[in-house]
Amino acid sequence: MRPLRNVIATSALALACAVVAAPALAAACGGNFDVWLQGFAQEAAAQGVSQRTISSALAGLSPDPRVLSLDRTQHATFGQSFEQFSAKRVTAYSVEKGQSLMKRYAPVFNRIEQQYGVPGPVLVAIWGLESGFGTFTGNLSTIRSLATLAHDCRRSEKFTEELVAALKIIDRGDLSPAEMHGAWAGELGQTQFLPSSYLKFAVDYDGNGKRDLIRSAPDVLASTANYLKGYGWRKGQPWGEGSANFQVLLEWNKSEVYSKTVAYFATRLAGGQ
Repeated sequence: MRPLRNVIATSALALACAVVAAPALAAACGGNFDVWLQGFAQEAAAQGVSQRTISSALAGLSPDPRVLSLDRTQHATFGQSFEQFSAKRVTAYSVEKGQSLMKRYAPVFNRIEQQYGVPGPVLVAIWGLESGFGTFTGNLSTIRSLATLAHDCRRSEKFTEELVAALKIIDRGDLSPAEMHGAWAGELGQTQFLPSSYLKFAVDYDGNGKRDLIRSAPDVLASTANYLKGYGWRKGQPWGEGSANFQVLLEWNKSEVYSKTVAYFATRLAGGQ
């Protein structure tokens, strides 16, 4: 990172803090990143994000070229057939591991199903596919990734909203900027919530006062169930292709190949073939 960028970015943030009472400037995508960051800082402040969070999270930011590269090549994975995609992810080992976790967290799953209506096999299938049951949640800075994508003009509006949501998560006290590491598109935690979904659906299920989808398995599982319930999950109903619950899985991930793999994995975990 160039020293000059640090000076410019810090000055931009200081200016944003000084003019928070003024109407927010639109953060135009593209062009000079530091100018864009100044405009975004004002937008975030106008939406209620604290100056402390703005300063701590945005100071010294620079765009990440790796994120832009990954954004341009994302379609390769979901270009696979269901057979190709599922064969690599639903293995004898993953089914055995998932079933052992269902036993380990049985009281949690029972409580979750009673409260949200979503059965353990479905939650474990998502958990396994998203992060290998929490073994890899991503190592990229969430704030930097989202700022990179918000500045880029391809989907600027979407990721500007996600960046504001990420700052609100920090404001809420769930995570610090340093703790917010995840996938290239800003997904966080063991089931990879975008920040807007984290804000809306994350729950504190272990009772420690924080919604921690990075380290707390009960929070992760209950929050995932809350998400599915929020999109209409029907308790006690099937989840296979063509069912109402399969349509809910498509709200989790629009890829039909992915959703079919979740349904297949859940069926295997539940003891089906």
